Amino acid sequence: MKPPIRPDVPLREFTTLGVGGPARFWADCADEEQLKEALAWARSEGRMPTVLGGGSNVLASDAGFDGLVVRIMNSNITFEADVAGQVLVRVGAGCIWDEFVAAMVAEGLSGVECLSGIPGWVGAAPIQNIGAYGQEVAETLASVRVVHRFSGDTEEIPADMLGFAYRQSRFKEDWRDRYVITRVDFRLPRNPRGTVRFPALKQLLGMSERDLAPELPTIREAVIDIRREKSMVLDPEDPNRRSAGSFFVNPVVSDRIANAVQKRARTRGTHRRMPRFATADGIKLSAAWLIEEAGFPRGFGRNRVGLSSKHTLALINRGDASAEELVSLAAEIRHEVHKVFGVLLTPEPVFLGFSKSTQALLADSRPSDEGPG
Repeated sequence: MKPPIRPDVPLREFTTLGVGGPARFWADCADEEQLKEALAWARSEGRMPTVLGGGSNVLASDAGFDGLVVRIMNSNITFEADVAGQVLVRVGAGCIWDEFVAAMVAEGLSGVECLSGIPGWVGAAPIQNIGAYGQEVAETLASVRVVHRFSGDTEEIPADMLGFAYRQSRFKEDWRDRYVITRVDFRLPRNPRGTVRFPALKQLLGMSERDLAPELPTIREAVIDIRREKSMVLDPEDPNRRSAGSFFVNPVVSDRIANAVQKRARTRGTHRRMPRFATADGIKLSAAWLIEEAGFPRGFGRNRVGLSSKHTLALINRGDASAEELVSLAAEIRHEVHKVFGVLLTPEPVFLGFSKSTQALLADSRPSDEGPG
């Protein structure tokens, strides 16, 4: 059955930032066959297709998107054979992410409990390798099922081919706009106590280094409590609710550059400790710390846009804001952090429907290879 294709659907109603003009065409696809029909229609009409899930990681332009927006509505969860204490879980791309996590916790399956409360749909999770509080999707993802946007062919791609890195995958790089994810498969262990690695979460749970982790529901509740304190769960009563979550990715730099950033901070008279975390790819810095130290505190406002009063990384629509205003604030913050610390922040949301590249929109030049000195 062909999917119903609707014209002129306002994107602001389907994004958590609450901005964006109309999608010229829109199709909700119940299954892969409807998706293939919609993609074929877009090709025949010369319309660029794009995929939208929960709209929690999207900044849509005021002009809208002059193509076809498709949504994958399959939200089925199925369980395959339990092998060596692990269960293969197949999840439709249209499943709400937190509902999937809640279902796994209820089943006594660990590996995603620290990802509780993250907004969005399952199909988006592999694209940016979502992670929080010591867990990330790459640890438990087994494979993805995709439809090629141009040929309509289906394919199953194992996790080791997805090029996972910190908030990265091939879907954001050389595979951008090539595939539509229709199903995500996870391999989750039966472990009612889960895993707790993140120091702040351990502290909240009252854990010592030798303690066993609490049971999964307790971990999930603690994570949601932390996220709620930062306005990072969807709450219609929260004045900070119209955001795309963390707007900038925590930068990963060399040890030399991290030391230079710290030196600049001391020169400026900064007394707060600079967070730095060793990773396989270098030293991860806190984008929130950099933003605050560059002069943008929590609750900072610029007319109808600003920063969350609870989380510096969240740019918010304070009411009837435009996408142009959000881009302007993001550019101002990015420019100032670069000027003060020599670190260029990378935006996390997808910029949809803009006529310029993200780099051009933010109107910033990259720092030299030498970094801060």
